[in-house]
Amino acid sequence: MTSSNPLREFLVSRRAQIEPESVGLRASPVPRRRPGLRREEVAALAGVSVDYYARLEQGRIGNVSDQVLTAIEDALRLDPLEREHLRGLVSSGPAKPRRSRPIKTRVRDSVRALVEAVDPVPALLQGPRMDILAWNRSASVLLADFATMAPEDRNVARWLFLDRSTRERYPDWEEVATSTVAALRANRDPLRPDEALERLVGELSVASDEFARYWADYRLFKHGHGKKRLYHPTVGVMTLNYETLNIADSAGQFVSTYTADVGSPSEERLNILLSWSQELAGADVEEERYGRQP
Repeated sequence: MTSSNPLREFLVSRRAQIEPESVGLRASPVPRRRPGLRREEVAALAGVSVDYYARLEQGRIGNVSDQVLTAIEDALRLDPLEREHLRGLVSSGPAKPRRSRPIKTRVRDSVRALVEAVDPVPALLQGPRMDILAWNRSASVLLADFATMAPEDRNVARWLFLDRSTRERYPDWEEVATSTVAALRANRDPLRPDEALERLVGELSVASDEFARYWADYRLFKHGHGKKRLYHPTVGVMTLNYETLNIADSAGQFVSTYTADVGSPSEERLNILLSWSQELAGADVEEERYGRQP
């Protein structure tokens, strides 16, 4: 899944997302072979020659001035994350890929203890490839029983695209799925191949047409904060706030927590769900300790 020209792949994907009419261009009498802007239109909007922009897409330009890069970023309507990504690709030049990043991820005991300690707030520890590295009891109740999954299946992207039940668990499944793929894209460094990530992307592209389509869109996303709707058969739909806590010196690990607005119906439903599951867990412990009563 590694592109031989990641700069071209990115720029082509960005201009394909822009409707010509949205930037003041008249509808062309000649049908377009591809959606979005043509090279010459991006060049005109950025104030550079068509030849210069074509050579930039092909990776045949050396140093690019900040002024020119800013003009191209503005023409393509790039957001801050996309601008950072573009500058990384341009400054990298045609250098050969560096050594692969290590595949194994180490979780500090203190971070694992933190995830456990915040219970009953549902919390997950994830790696940059969306691997689920640690979770607490409440996260298992709210999302899935990760302990019963095979270790290789404990990955948010695999779970979303290969487990059909997630489409019921997330009423806004497509939004969640596209953001997850975009986060994988943002964490992929074309000049520092990650064998585990490339393997994951390859497997999911074959197994899921939706994943392959979202990956080709080349969207970028960084987990931050916001709201997600989740459905649980016990209490129904809840609107929850998610927060992302980046873990220092961890090679990209982050904790995701889920809470509800104070006093909201979702808070009541979440509390009922977690209290009910805790009662069941307590009953199971008692049964195991004393044996089933006649």
